[in-house]
Amino acid sequence: MAVTGTAVAVAISLPGAAGADDTPGGRAAVGAGAAGTAGSTGASGATGQQGTDGTQGGDAQAQGTAPPPATVAPAAAEGEKGVGSDPLTDDELARAETLALTPPAAAQQNVEGGRGPQHLGTGLADPLPGDGTRRAEVRFYDYGRDELITRTVNLATGKVEKSAVQRGVQPSAHPEELREALELILASPLGKGVKEDYKDATGKELTSTGQLWFNGDLYRTYREASVPAQLTRCGEHRCVRLVTKVLNGAWIDTRDLIVDLSARTVTRVG
Repeated sequence: MAVTGTAVAVAISLPGAAGADDTPGGRAAVGAGAAGTAGSTGASGATGQQGTDGTQGGDAQAQGTAPPPATVAPAAAEGEKGVGSDPLTDDELARAETLALTPPAAAQQNVEGGRGPQHLGTGLADPLPGDGTRRAEVRFYDYGRDELITRTVNLATGKVEKSAVQRGVQPSAHPEELREALELILASPLGKGVKEDYKDATGKELTSTGQLWFNGDLYRTYREASVPAQLTRCGEHRCVRLVTKVLNGAWIDTRDLIVDLSARTVTRVG
């Protein structure tokens, strides 16, 4: 179903014709951080191994498998460095994220429910008076506790100088979060209409997010005239609204489907 209009919660107009560069999620980064942010791929962490019991002779004793010795992650390579107020280089972005995650917390979760937290963005921190040292501000979201984590990394010393945790603060969505939201829509009974519209437009079945261009941002309840009961925790939870279309084709209206990424639910509004 081709549609036009203006998305309520995203700063984007829906043109009648397809735009350029319609790669899957190719521009799915509305508000996903200013220039200089680097996404990280969520992955499930390794699970620990339980010890096994063995017996020897008549008086057998249980022997547990010893856990592997603790290891210390090697220092992140410095790589190419920027100067002054220049945007962070790719090397600095990668190094800052690695340093901000050391040591990782096993209880934290990313948007897919794996070992996290979810990286949201990295930017150059404001300089301290009289100090030309470059610092990076790295933001993560812990879906296990619905907390925003902000860490300031000194790129000269490699140390985390500040760490703050906030609840109820929701920065703009990262492309990985938007992709997961689309995955949840397609897996939900409410995604049936999206699949039907795709088939009407292309004659093909919609089976993966890679067949769609998508964009979006947070669903903010204070902008809405009416909020369903299922979405009243949005703000405390991380909720998003998407706009989607066929690659190089017609728009598919998904603006009435709100995804609560924290609860992993899809709700229709309007």
